[in-house]
Amino acid sequence: MAEPRTPLSPGMRMLIDFGPLAIFFLVNSYSYPQGLQIQRIIAATVAFMLAMVGAMLLSWWKAKHISPMLWITAALVLPFGALTIYFHDKSFIQIKPTIVYTMFAVILGYGLIAKKPLLQLLLETAYPGLSAKGWRLLTINWTGFFLAMAVLNEAMRHALNWDQWVTFKTWAVIPMTLVFAMLNIPMLLKHGLQLEKPEDTPLPPEG
Repeated sequence: MAEPRTPLSPGMRMLIDFGPLAIFFLVNSYSYPQGLQIQRIIAATVAFMLAMVGAMLLSWWKAKHISPMLWITAALVLPFGALTIYFHDKSFIQIKPTIVYTMFAVILGYGLIAKKPLLQLLLETAYPGLSAKGWRLLTINWTGFFLAMAVLNEAMRHALNWDQWVTFKTWAVIPMTLVFAMLNIPMLLKHGLQLEKPEDTPLPPEG
């Protein structure tokens, strides 16, 4: 018999979702201060990959479960990180968020067209009480968010140098994601969300 799942606290969810990105930023900022840029890129990428695996293990340890979104994100972080290390080319790890966001947008967009609750399947019991209309509206919102973030990441990776892009990825993407999640709360409550603390609603994947 499978062990029962334990709900993650908001702080633990934040750690699992955004901890790997914070480690990526810190290692890039403080490793090889006098070395070549590619050394920092590789060190930060290795740390990011290991932190992603650590986040999955932590999720399993604390909740006896790894979310589908975390599986999908890790399934892209690891191979694209490996390509970055093998070819010494930062483009692979930089384009990974674009692919993650685009993939989720396509999955959710297909669910909207086919009238299948794919977001509900991905998030499982994360939004108790949310009506079918609420799920649909949330799916539309997330699909738009993912498309916008994919376009934004492409623009930023071409316009910024490596260190600027890493800073953007950490200090702009995370706040934008938090704001997006908060802006959805009134709509969720209007359509039946039943949480003691609505601000504890799940966040979109980091990408």
